[in-house]
Amino acid sequence: MQIKIKGTKMDLTPELKDYIEKKMLLLLKYYGNILRADVEVEYTTAHHQKGQLYRAEVNLDVPGKLLRVEKTEEDIFKAIDKVKDHLKIELVKYKSKQLNK
Repeated sequence: MQIKIKGTKMDLTPELKDYIEKKMLLLLKYYGNILRADVEVEYTTAHHQKGQLYRAEVNLDVPGKLLRVEKTEEDIFKAIDKVKDHLKIELVKYKSKQLNK
């Protein structure tokens, strides 16, 4: 799987890059034929009164379909975890549909 990581309005530290790569590679356990993962993390303040708000978005390219999940949280690591958990559910659904065909 090819992983592309993009940071918007924030610096991508090596720790953050490693964390994102680990979480994306865990998804291979649920569906082994993931072609590419485009990950974007962003610091945003839009429509938020106080505190920091982070957005994590992942586009997974699997054969015949593009799976997209976006989550917003006050902690970047929580946002990445929520995206990974939701993608796990989507991959399991996609895999079961493929097996039923």
